[in-house]
Amino acid sequence: MSIKSRNKVSVSFSMSSMTDIVFLLLIFFIILSTLVSPYGAKVDLPTGKARTKEQPKIAVSIRPDLTYNIDGRDVAKSELEGILNQRKAEVDETSIVLRVDKKVPTGETVGFLALAKEYGFSVVIATKP
Repeated sequence: MSIKSRNKVSVSFSMSSMTDIVFLLLIFFIILSTLVSPYGAKVDLPTGKARTKEQPKIAVSIRPDLTYNIDGRDVAKSELEGILNQRKAEVDETSIVLRVDKKVPTGETVGFLALAKEYGFSVVIATKP
């Protein structure tokens, strides 16, 4: 006489709960990526084809009204030298990404580039693709 078990264990796996989790994570990261701004100031960048793989440590923006923004903080033009000197001591890699609005006069950009060179910074100018 043989005794058989009435309860059978199902060995199948349902992927529906896994796909729900993946879609929720996807939606979360899409929303999060739209909220994160890589740089503080909004400027209308000129277009360009060149690309760089360098990741600068300091972000500087020059707006059309000739106001400066360094790492998300508004700065007066007279304070630029002191802040650049201070930031050079804080960071180990002295590179700056410069975001200049199209309407900013070239002389203002060249003036900042000269100041950055004086303090030993390498500058990458950001453009739109």
